[in-house]
Amino acid sequence: MLLVVGVYVVAGNLAGGAAAGGVGLAKGAVPAAYQPLVQKWGNLCPAINPALLAAQLYQESGFDPGARSPAKAQGIAQFIPGTWATHGVDGDGDGDRDVWDPEDAIPSAASYDCELAKYVKDVPGDVSANMLASYNAGAYAVIRYGGVPPYQETRNYVKTITTLSKSFAAPVARVDPSRQAAGAIAYAQSKLGTPYLWGGTGTAAQSGRFDCSGLTQASYDSVGIKLPRVANDQYNAGPHPARSELLPGDLVFFSHDPNDSRAIHHVGIYVGGGYMIDAPRTGAVIRFDPIDGGDYFGATRVTEDGAKALPTHV
Repeated sequence: MLLVVGVYVVAGNLAGGAAAGGVGLAKGAVPAAYQPLVQKWGNLCPAINPALLAAQLYQESGFDPGARSPAKAQGIAQFIPGTWATHGVDGDGDGDRDVWDPEDAIPSAASYDCELAKYVKDVPGDVSANMLASYNAGAYAVIRYGGVPPYQETRNYVKTITTLSKSFAAPVARVDPSRQAAGAIAYAQSKLGTPYLWGGTGTAAQSGRFDCSGLTQASYDSVGIKLPRVANDQYNAGPHPARSELLPGDLVFFSHDPNDSRAIHHVGIYVGGGYMIDAPRTGAVIRFDPIDGGDYFGATRVTEDGAKALPTHV
């Protein structure tokens, strides 16, 4: 959400990552309608990259171009009217600047990132971290302290959004295994044979029953990792290994649209050998199922930092 602080316009609750340099987007992490825009405008300046820009949009609106906030922030990038009046651009060249049009709002978000980076371009340290700190604390604070200010909120902010951006970047190397994976699998195994319940999260009132994302949420909660409630948000809880790189404990996802993680409809926890434990549907029980169906979408290697970085409002 873009907020005005003093004489600088800064953004709260945004997500980012490392500097640009050939960063690609993870499969389907950005809805297909917006992926070309994010890929193009995410390379506008060295302080940003497509994964950073994608993380901002996800954090702000969940890629919803009609999103509105109680603070009157508007559109996919959640500009408030005063900030849009100053920083909105005509990204599609049609003669107007429409905050509700992603073809204007996404370029505007990138342009604003780069403008902030220019404010602090002479400050030592990582250009992206300084830009993100400027979003949170203002460019004056970054300049005054010669880098990310010693404010706990700002440092947590930079770490959180940098972590979130990793979920939107295509991995360039093998992803490290999760330390908590074995415990999560053990929990899921203990629930084998439990009847499915739509909306189930395993409470006593629900007789300990789960739906698919309720099971994966509870499995990782058992090892101290808090996942979002729904499957398409759980997809962003860490980096995305390829099918050939799956390890036990990875979450595996299934989508109605092979190019859009927001269309994910099912999740299970991978156990090896091409199988997962999942809560499949009404009338079934928690069981082992093969993952290689026609709607297999991809996987997430859950990390504690990745889960903590997820917004709670999308």
